[in-house]
Amino acid sequence: MAHGDITHIDIPVSDMDRAKHFYNLLFGWQIAAPPGFEDYPMWQAPNRVSGGGLAPRDEDFSQPRSYVEVDSIEHTLSLAKSQGATVVRGKEQISETSWWAVIEDFDGNVIGLYEGVTEV
Repeated sequence: MAHGDITHIDIPVSDMDRAKHFYNLLFGWQIAAPPGFEDYPMWQAPNRVSGGGLAPRDEDFSQPRSYVEVDSIEHTLSLAKSQGATVVRGKEQISETSWWAVIEDFDGNVIGLYEGVTEV
């Protein structure tokens, strides 16, 4: 993926088993947890391009969140802050080769950032 591409969409759920059944039944999404991420099942659309994860819902994560590929999370966070955005979650490691962060823009839109390569 390239800088600016939507990499995936996380959907907050309160009942993981029910959500997996629901999204598979409605959309035909294949849903499976990658090794090491058993509490974070990933979904993939039939086009094998669109996908994301099902994550536990909590008060800080109550709406779906899109993640955008960036070349550098540090640079993107700095640029976002200079334009009035707030850092909701700073850069955190996913794997040895991937990281994520979350910003909120000046209108209150929450957007995830993704940098790296994740083998699934």
